[in-house]
This record gives sequence, C-alpha cells and structure tokens, in this order.
Amino acid sequence: MRRRRFSRSIRARLTLWYAAVLAAILLVYAGGVFLFLKQNLYLELDRQLHDDFEAAEEGIERGEDGTIRRGYRSDPHHHQDEAGPSERWLEVWSQDGILLYREGPEGPALPPPMRGDRDPGTDSVQTVSAGSGAVLRVRAAAYPVGGAPTLIRVARSEARLRHELGEFLAGMGLGLPAAVLLACAGGYFLAGRALKPVGQMAARARTITAERLDERLPIENPRDELGRFGTVFNETLARLERSFDALRRFTGDAAHELRTPLTALRSVGEVGLRESRSEAACREVIGSMLEEADRLTRLVETLLALSRADSGRIEVKPQRLGLKQFAQEMAEYLDVLADEKGQRIVVEGAGEVCAWADPIVLRQAVLNVLDNAIKYSPERSQIRLVAGKDADGTFLDVIDQGPGIEDEHLRRIFDRFYRVDKARSRLTGGAGLGLSIAQWAVEVNGGTIEVESRVGEGSRFRLRLPLSDKDASGPRGQPG
Repeated sequence: MRRRRFSRSIRARLTLWYAAVLAAILLVYAGGVFLFLKQNLYLELDRQLHDDFEAAEEGIERGEDGTIRRGYRSDPHHHQDEAGPSERWLEVWSQDGILLYREGPEGPALPPPMRGDRDPGTDSVQTVSAGSGAVLRVRAAAYPVGGAPTLIRVARSEARLRHELGEFLAGMGLGLPAAVLLACAGGYFLAGRALKPVGQMAARARTITAERLDERLPIENPRDELGRFGTVFNETLARLERSFDALRRFTGDAAHELRTPLTALRSVGEVGLRESRSEAACREVIGSMLEEADRLTRLVETLLALSRADSGRIEVKPQRLGLKQFAQEMAEYLDVLADEKGQRIVVEGAGEVCAWADPIVLRQAVLNVLDNAIKYSPERSQIRLVAGKDADGTFLDVIDQGPGIEDEHLRRIFDRFYRVDKARSRLTGGAGLGLSIAQWAVEVNGGTIEVESRVGEGSRFRLRLPLSDKDASGPRGQPG
C-alpha cells in the first residue's frame, strides 16, 4: 500500500524524472569525454610514433658487410617521454619479408608485416595484437637504407593508454551512480520544498465545508504556478460562497413568500368556518381564498420559470426582430393596466432598428420591466418605450416617472426576492422576481440590462441586444 502511494506521489515522480534526465545527461557527457580523451591519447601516441620513426630514419644505416645497424648519430632513448625501452620496438624488413634489424624487448613479438605493407609508398598506423595478449600501436613506412628499399616499423605498447582509459571508466562507473543518488536526494528534498504549498493547500481544503466557505487557501507566491492555481481556487470558493449565500437567501425568501399566501388561505378559511354565513358572505370568503390561490400560483409558476432558466432547458431561437414594432405590441398588451391609473405609454424610435433575439423570451423581459414601471409610476404619468441603436448595438429603453431608486439599492434590484419597498411591493402583489427574470431573458439573448435612476425623477431601464442587419449571420445569434 505504501509502495503504491509512493508511486502516485508527485514528489516521488518528480524525483525519478529528475534522476533519469540527469543520469542520461551524465551518460552522454561521460561518453563524450571518453571519446575526447581516447582520441587525444591516440593522437599523442601517434605523435610519439612519428618521433620514433624520424629518429629511426636518422639513425638506421647499412654497414660495409650489408647488415643494418643503428649509427652513432642516433640515441635510441633520445625521446624524453614516459615510455621506457621495454615499451618501444623498432624493426627493419626487406621487401622479401626478411627481418634485417630488431630493437626492443624480447617479448611480445610483433607479427610479421603483410605483403602489401612492404610495397613502396606504404605509410600506415594501426593497432595490432602481439604475443601474450599485448596490444601495440604500429607505424610502418617504406624507407631506403643504404640505397636498398626497406620497411621500417616502429611500435609502442598501448598498455598505458588503455590503463588511463580504464581508470577513467572506473571513475565514471563509481562517480555517476553516486552523483545520481545525490541528485535523487537533493531532488527529493527540493521537490518537497517546492510542493510544500500544495500540502498546505490540501490541508486547508480539507477543512472547507458548506458552512465554512469563507475559508481560503494559503498562497505564498501568487505569481508562480501554484500561486496562480491557489488564486483561481480561491476565486472559485468566493463564487461558491456567493452562490450558497444566494441559495440560502433564495430558499428563505421563497419559503417566506409561499408562507404568506398559504397563511392567508388558512386564515380566511378558518374565519369562514367559524360561524354560519350567508351565501354572499361565503362567496366573498371563497373569492379571497381564490385571490390568494392565484397569487400562490403565479409565484410557483415564476419559480418554475426561473428553475428552467437556471437549468438551461429553455431553448432560445433568435431571429431578426424590429424593436419599435415589438415595443408597440408590448405597450398594447399592458395598455389596460396603464389606463386604470390614467397613464399613457408612448413608443418612440426609428422603425428600421432591428435586434437579433428570441421574441418569446425577450417578451418576458419587456413585460416585467414595463409592468414595474406601471406599478411604481404615479397616476396620469407617462411611460416611454424608446428603440434605438448606437455603437454598442441596439437597445430598448423603458423610461418612467416613478419615485426613482436610491444608489444603495441599484446593485441589488436584480437579485431574486429583493424589493426596494417591501411593504409597497406586497400591496401591488410583487414577489421581487420580475427583474431577475428580465435580466435572465436579456442575457440569454446575448444582451445586457442596465439601469439609471434619480430619486424623485424616475428610472431608465436599458435592454441592450445584439445588432441585426441585412448582413447578420446565423451563428452570431446562437445562444451561448
């Protein structure tokens, strides 16, 4: 179980990846150094062979009796290097393959030259295996001695070179694993330091519940990757906190709004049953009960509409919509309510202003805003519907001459169940959901709703919608 948990640990995986990459880099580096060292050692050995060959050219001569010997002008040990006499060889061969002269230790014996090596113009350097397992570096070249063509071969043992290469490989064989192990330890420590904020975040996240959404993750450095992750997570927690608060308010307000008509229904029914009444009195009681039932029905239908809107189950079918004609239809639909208060609804704007929206969904927004304007505007006042177009798109303004809205309420008037004047709203039958539905209906059509208000002068609600003209394309109006 512990092994499986270790394999899932990011810290362990980072350490293993770091060690693997470092080991690969060190192997490549060691291979490169080995090749470089080997090449330099062979170059140095070949240079020494070249010096040996030049010394042989200067010192080899043919005696009066025809034998080959080293003359007095040459010292066979004139080269000052680490190789002793036991590690150097000199041979002179005739073209017939007869050994004329040999200088060096008795063993190992150099293999005889091949026939092609004795040809004029021969000059080669190669590694050969001699007796007793020795490996020699041999240079052979044709050179005339006493007017007769001969083959001079000089050789040196590769034992010292191979020993140095072996020591290098042994050092790398011991050093590389030790370096990788140290790197693993250091990488594991550094990974722990780097991932320490993750552990702190995880520990804090375990304490966050629905009742403690005000908690936030600790962030050491908001500019690094973990800091940005923590910032995004904290922003998500803030949104969740606001959503939970809104849900709690919504649930409480909905329960309160539902309880009011239910309490009224029960009260009216109990009063009606308390004593015998005439048919007219019973009708009055039943009528009161039906009014409360109708209010309850409208509230439930509004809540269901909001629920469908939140779930995204309402399909939006945008189309090219003439705003002035659309506003005229809305004004005619609510003209009866305005006439009851002696109000007048005026529609203004150019007839060619068109928007890209779903008329059925947008209808809910305009009717709710216009219904609020009628409810809160004084009698015999004027309500204006203005269709227009600007650089940001098309808009439909609903302008009233009501009491206006104070600044402290403007930012919350679109919240569900929020009412500026709760007592007055209950008298007019409002539940504080109309503007929430209006905001949803406009936003689902790709627009926005704005409000400007001055206390004592009235309010302007502006419904902004995507612009539509002859060049409008279908995808532009697709719901998001």
